[in-house]
This record gives sequence, structure tokens and C-alpha cells, in this order.
Amino acid sequence: QLQLVESGGGLVQPGGSLRLSCAASGDSLGGFAIGWFRQAPGKGREVVSCTGNDGSSIYYAESVKGRFTISRDDVKNTAYLQMNSLKPEDTAVYYCAATFGTNVAVTTPLEYDYWGQGTQVTVSS
Repeated sequence: QLQLVESGGGLVQPGGSLRLSCAASGDSLGGFAIGWFRQAPGKGREVVSCTGNDGSSIYYAESVKGRFTISRDDVKNTAYLQMNSLKPEDTAVYYCAATFGTNVAVTTPLEYDYWGQGTQVTVSS
């Protein structure tokens, strides 16, 4: 059973950077498509970025294109979300998720089988 744990969230000023990590245990992350989602208070969960299991397919939400970068290190069994030029509207709880056996960047939360507990990102001066 794959387990995911996010880390790296926190309070950052507008324009700052954070790198979120998603550490996997219980199974190898290789073979899993990875997604990063976020949920702000009073809003639904939205996709931020996702990648297929071989990294050939990558998706970014329009709101984060050019600022965020998704990556994965299957040797370390960890996925990452590098977030630069952060804005107050990026404030949310960020979740990583995984689904097995596809090289497609899956954007729909319902298609993911495994979720982390989330990490809070607050962008404020």
C-alpha cells in the first residue's frame, strides 16, 4: 500500500519560493503517475500540476505556468513541486496524489488512488 507524506509548506512572502516534497513509502513510486493539487478555504480541490509515470507527459494549470515545476526522483521515491514567484492567491493546502500504471498526466482528482495528508502554504506579507 503506497503512502504519501508531503512536506515543505510554510509561510512565505509574495515573490518568494518554496519546494514541496512528497515522500512515498510502502511501494516504489516508479510506475505511478503523480499529481499536485491544492484546496483553498471555501473552494474545491484543483489540479496544480501532474505528470505521468515516465515523466513524458506534464500538465500545469494556467495559473502556475512558468512559476511552478513538477519533478520526481524515483530513486529517492520522492516527487517535488518547486514553486517560485509565489502570490497570495497560491495560499492553500497542497496535496500530492498518485495513481498506478499510466504515463498520462491525470488532472482529475477522482482518478487518483493515493493521497497525502496535505501541507499548508501561506503567501502573505
